[in-house]
Amino acid sequence: MSQGHRPPHGGQGSSPRRHDGAGAGMDRAASDAKIAALLTKIVFKKEALPRDIFSDIAQEAARLVKNNGGDGKNRPTQLRRFYDELVMWNDSVQQGSEDKEEKYKELEPFIKMLKAKVAYAKGRNHVDKSFERFFSHCIDRIDSHDSLKHCKFFMEAFMGYSKALEKGE
Repeated sequence: MSQGHRPPHGGQGSSPRRHDGAGAGMDRAASDAKIAALLTKIVFKKEALPRDIFSDIAQEAARLVKNNGGDGKNRPTQLRRFYDELVMWNDSVQQGSEDKEEKYKELEPFIKMLKAKVAYAKGRNHVDKSFERFFSHCIDRIDSHDSLKHCKFFMEAFMGYSKALEKGE
């Protein structure tokens, strides 16, 4: 058996080229600056909700995440997994006759665990650093049942714009 044998199915390590993000539509420093600027606009507090959070800001987020994806990262199925789980937690909090804020506090640790799940996906090269930063920032902004609902609406808009960008290729 030769030591240099690589699996024919294109498995891990079978591609000789490496993609580090440079040249994927924008250089890394510019990309990081744009993401940092975007994150300052993402707020889910009822009293401070930007009027364009579900339109222009969500569209900008989708564009930045798409432009940084490259090399099979940030695929729609991966992004959808995180959105679907966020929706599931939101539904668990918002539905029912019990106190929504009490229910949110009970489920908050599981909602915050989404940050660990996105970090794991990044470690497996399913998503890139831009999506991890973006999604973790969104989860960090959740601190009540209302902000959870607003985050879910924002991610719904983000997914819609992501799909539109995907179809626009």
